Amino acid sequence: MYEIALESFSASDIAESGQCFRMSPLKEEGAYKLVAFGKYLKIVQKEDGKIQFHCSENEFNEIWKEYFDLNRNYSDFQKVALEDDIYLKQAIAFGKGIRILNQEPWEMLISFIISQRKSVPAIRTSVERLSERLGKPIYSDNGSGDILEYSFPSPEKLAEADIDILSECGLGYRTEYVANAARSVLRGDIDFEFLKSLETDHLIEELMKQKGVGIKVASCVALFGFHRLDVVPVDVWMKRVIDTVYNGELPKEYKPYAGVIQQYLFNYARLNGVEF
Repeated sequence: MYEIALESFSASDIAESGQCFRMSPLKEEGAYKLVAFGKYLKIVQKEDGKIQFHCSENEFNEIWKEYFDLNRNYSDFQKVALEDDIYLKQAIAFGKGIRILNQEPWEMLISFIISQRKSVPAIRTSVERLSERLGKPIYSDNGSGDILEYSFPSPEKLAEADIDILSECGLGYRTEYVANAARSVLRGDIDFEFLKSLETDHLIEELMKQKGVGIKVASCVALFGFHRLDVVPVDVWMKRVIDTVYNGELPKEYKPYAGVIQQYLFNYARLNGVEF
C-alpha cells in the first residue's frame, strides 16, 4: 500500500463526475474500487486527508500518478473563476476534488458511444456487463485465485462478439455502433496513436467520422481519453448552465482549461439538483 497526502483530490467527486464508469464505492468507509489498464485498484480516502492507494509505490508512480493527473496543480484552475462568477465558485466548492483523468482512448470511445441517451448508472451497468462477458479476469494477488474484476474488452473481442451478446449488455441501438467501432480499430481506420498527434479540432473531426459519434461523444473522448483540457462537451445539463448562467457562451478567460471548468459546472448542476 502507498499512502500520500493530496490536495484537490476526492475519490467520491471523481467517481461521481460522469467521466469514469469503472470507479465505484466499496462497503468500507471512504473506499473505492477502480478498474483501468487491465488492473484493479482499491483507494481509501482517510479522514486526515491522506489517500491510500493499495498498490506498490512503483505502480503508483508508473501508472496511477499520471492516470489521476497528479502532476498538475488543480488549485490553479480553481483560482480562475471571475470575481462575479458566483455560480462557478459554488460549483468548485461543491466538487473541489474532481480531476480530469488520463483514461484509455479506446475505452472512452466505446463508453461514450454507449452513453448516448443513458443515465450514468445505466452506462456503468452496460460497461460492466461488457467487461464481464468479454474482458479478461483480473485475479487477486494474494494467491487465492479469486477474480476481483474484469478488464475492459479489447477491440478484437468486441469485433468478434456475437451481436446477441452485445445486445444483452443493454446497448440498444448503440450495439451496431460499438461493433462498427471495434472493426474500425482492427482495420486501422481508427488509429489512436495518429489521433494523439492531431490538433484538437482535427481530432474531433476525425472521431466524428465514426458512425454513432456526434459532437458530444467526440468531445467527451477528446477530453477524457486524450486529455484535451480546452474541450467542452455539451449535454443537456451544460447547455442549461451555459444558456442560463453565461448567456450562451462561457467567458473567454476560461477557454484554455474550459474542459476542467465544464466538469465543475456539470457535476454541480447534475448532482446538486440545481434549478434555473
